[in-house]
Amino acid sequence: MWVQREVELRPRERGFHLVTGEVLEAVPEIGELRVGIVHVFIRHTSASLTLNENASPDVRRDFETWFSDAVPDGWPEFAHTLEGPDDMPAHVKASLLGPSVSFPVTDGRPALGTWQGIYLCEHRNRSGSRSLTVTAWGEAG
Repeated sequence: MWVQREVELRPRERGFHLVTGEVLEAVPEIGELRVGIVHVFIRHTSASLTLNENASPDVRRDFETWFSDAVPDGWPEFAHTLEGPDDMPAHVKASLLGPSVSFPVTDGRPALGTWQGIYLCEHRNRSGSRSLTVTAWGEAG
């Protein structure tokens, strides 16, 4: 079985946001897979995805703090500045984290670790909605 859906995430403020539930709700066919893989791809260059801690909001705040310190807005060495002081840093952060995550499915459920969830990593101060392409494939059971 193969299924692919476009998922539109509402605009969010800068930071790291859990979106696991939104992704799973948008592709209910994941629940039909006995064994499979889900691939989630973000179609933007100033936001990214990662899998990490799904319980403590402190982890998400700490991620934002670290990335903002490591790649500060308005760094004077950046030449690409036409879209604002947060744009080029957003591209760097998105490249560091990457545009996609994949995870296994076992018996209709994501085979994630106990404390793992999908983060939307929003790197711009003001962004619009974010588009994901979610592809699930495997053996239905």
